[in-house]
Amino acid sequence: MAHPTQDRNYRLPTHVRPTAYDAMVSVDLDARRFAGTLRIDLRLDAAADELVLHAAELDVARARLRTEAADLEAKAIEVAAPSETVVLRFGAPVGPGRATLELAWTGRMTEGLRGLYPAGDGIVATQFEAADARRVFPCLDEPGFKAPWKLAVEAPRGVSVLSNGAPVSEEDLGARRRIRFAETPPLPTYLVALVVGGIEAHPQVAVRGVPVRTWAQPAKLSLTGFGQDVAVEVLPRLEDYFGVPYAFGKLDQVGLPEFEAGAMENAGLVTYREVALLLDPRTASLAQKKRVAEVVTHELAHQWFGNWVTMTWWDDLWLNEAFATWMAFKIVDQWNPAWRVWLEFDQGKAAALHLDALRSTHPVRADIHNVAEAGEAFDLITYEKGGAVLRMIEGYLGEERFREGIRAYMKRHARGNAVADDLWRALGEASREPVVELANAWIGEPGYPVVEVARTGRTLRLTQRRFFSQPGEADAAAAWPVPMVIRWGDRAGTGEHRFLLRGRSAEVTLPGEGEVDFVCANGGATGFYRVAADVPGLAALVRSLPRLATAERIALLSDEWALVRAGARDVTAFLDLCAGFAAEEDHAVLDELVGRLSFVEHRLVADADRPALGRFVQGLLAPQLAATSWDPEATEVDVQRLRRAAAVRALGLVARDPAVIAEATARLDRWIAGDRAALEANLHDAAVTLVARGGDAARFEAFRALFKGETDPTFRRRWLLALASFEDPALAGRGIELAFGDAVPLQDTASFVGTLLANRTAREPFWARLRSEWDVLHARLKAAPMLLRRVVEGMGALIERRHLEEAEAFLAAHPLEEARQATAQTLERMRQDVALRERTQRSIGAWLAGRR
Repeated sequence: MAHPTQDRNYRLPTHVRPTAYDAMVSVDLDARRFAGTLRIDLRLDAAADELVLHAAELDVARARLRTEAADLEAKAIEVAAPSETVVLRFGAPVGPGRATLELAWTGRMTEGLRGLYPAGDGIVATQFEAADARRVFPCLDEPGFKAPWKLAVEAPRGVSVLSNGAPVSEEDLGARRRIRFAETPPLPTYLVALVVGGIEAHPQVAVRGVPVRTWAQPAKLSLTGFGQDVAVEVLPRLEDYFGVPYAFGKLDQVGLPEFEAGAMENAGLVTYREVALLLDPRTASLAQKKRVAEVVTHELAHQWFGNWVTMTWWDDLWLNEAFATWMAFKIVDQWNPAWRVWLEFDQGKAAALHLDALRSTHPVRADIHNVAEAGEAFDLITYEKGGAVLRMIEGYLGEERFREGIRAYMKRHARGNAVADDLWRALGEASREPVVELANAWIGEPGYPVVEVARTGRTLRLTQRRFFSQPGEADAAAAWPVPMVIRWGDRAGTGEHRFLLRGRSAEVTLPGEGEVDFVCANGGATGFYRVAADVPGLAALVRSLPRLATAERIALLSDEWALVRAGARDVTAFLDLCAGFAAEEDHAVLDELVGRLSFVEHRLVADADRPALGRFVQGLLAPQLAATSWDPEATEVDVQRLRRAAAVRALGLVARDPAVIAEATARLDRWIAGDRAALEANLHDAAVTLVARGGDAARFEAFRALFKGETDPTFRRRWLLALASFEDPALAGRGIELAFGDAVPLQDTASFVGTLLANRTAREPFWARLRSEWDVLHARLKAAPMLLRRVVEGMGALIERRHLEEAEAFLAAHPLEEARQATAQTLERMRQDVALRERTQRSIGAWLAGRR
């Protein structure tokens, strides 16, 4: 019989638990190799003659086990590749009791962006989540095995060396040095971290005694101040919310030139993709500033939710990520309410609603059988739906009772592990509400409801059913306890009523007297559900748009578009609704409007009808640009700047207005020449894309030179993606060539691929070449599975039925184990998008013709 470790779903036995790690790693930057020694203190709850540790692509040369009664060298060290483990056989049973395991090994840095890997010129760094600590240390690499870590690192002199703890000693070894770091509180292995290389720090700032530093390559050091300021502002706010002091002694933040995800919450040493940390406040857009603030706060929230209290296994990954997602927006909003960041939260929620309407979705709390499945759980459902459910529950319980429950949970499970029900019980005790029932219904089941609303007088008839974006799809058994906030308007003003819809239907009578002007059945848009008003109710909402909150107007557009996709609304009625927003001035609502019209332009409208669609968009949004002009006034507020940006995106990118394109081109040229006042910061991204679309060969080479010479990571990425946006066939071909070379950084490959597939000129030749030379692209991405999934998702930009059939055949012929979920979801969305195109294209054309 095969050893259990030959099963890829193998999990370590729980009768062997680490109580402390003490490791030394020697790093050779030139040879890209490392060697290590490690002592693990163990608690053995049962006797065993073998120990199993995780180790992937490591050469474990020696293993010795010491107890009070025995001192044993391993008689055999057997590699079990399917489970990424080594089996240490000692020839005699050991335990129960305490033991110490001593190990020595060597390894090679990975070619991808995980384990210990080259993260930029002269820099190596670790990325261990979900399960890649095993690529650097033989260890018990599951989140349920927490233990304190002591780490020492040998590295060349003259380079910076960072780890989770503060350095406590340094030993001179001639051309090398050995740095020892302070012992950490108990950590799971995925939170251990190491960065070695040519980086420098922004001057240290102490926050309630915690030293905070932000690091980058020397040429980018001037871009670290904003990210550091965010950390300094939000760290004490997080301490106050949780009622628990920051536990990890110091906080280092590091911007890495190559990084697979957005950031990683390693305890005391948070690593970031540069674009998520570094910026110049003088040239950054407001969206960039908000994004950096949100990411930094998200990672710092993890220092409590995930690091101080840790999930037991990956099926509760959502508990870490959903909470950090929700908490980041809450804290940033507290710090800077003028940013209205909850509207950005709603954008993420909208994307999750779109994904969760597929048959191929998954519950927030999904069953995870192995680490490959854990990798696929880092998605919109885990982060944004999970965060939206938490916000919905907080809204139902109230802020104070919710925070009281969170604080109790933190104290009860300090330094240890927990599962979802531990959190629900703490919230239930604090609120005396049925939180376990409410939460598990939303976390444990896939999908969400659409609530249909019909009104007679002041009485509402509410009916729920599971919402699918596929017309005709149904799930008769699904129902949720829906915590609803119902907001209405009448002659007395506006009122609000909270109601828990428990069954499939219910009637609610609104307090007060007289005629009701409108009913918004998702007040504040905080609920994770769709609303389908009846015809009179929808008409009343449109008449009352000025009385709806910004988030409610956005939700109205979003819900009505979802109903079009599901076949429950006619697309021409939706276009009529869009036309009804001509007087809208709020940039967040305009962003939603432009997003929907962009989808119509990209996927649905026939080529012959594009000019008519452009005229419609111009008529709808040209007044917005006329009202703001291109040049901001000195005292102009952010909302005005963003209103202008929405108008430029609509007129330039969707309508392709020649005058807007010409103006953007002239202003970008002046900006490149050094006149930074020529192009307001929030317009730069759209202007670069507009100019690239119509650019010539000289423009292509100019953009390529700007990409190569740029140090600001946001602008560097912007110039790079512009090279995939040229629509001249020959220049589109040059962009395609770049995708198959090494000029595109590995971390940006998926975005570059997605941009080419969305480019109406590059799409066909690139799609053909992607399929014919898949082995080249796959070889580069196979060590970065998150990016491989993003490439699969990028195929969703293909628009025609023949593309769908080609994608189905291609992905069937090239199955990707690490992207099974992404494959299923991408193909399901493509099928729906193609069907939507086929059933709406004529109607759209006729509607546009009727407006001439």
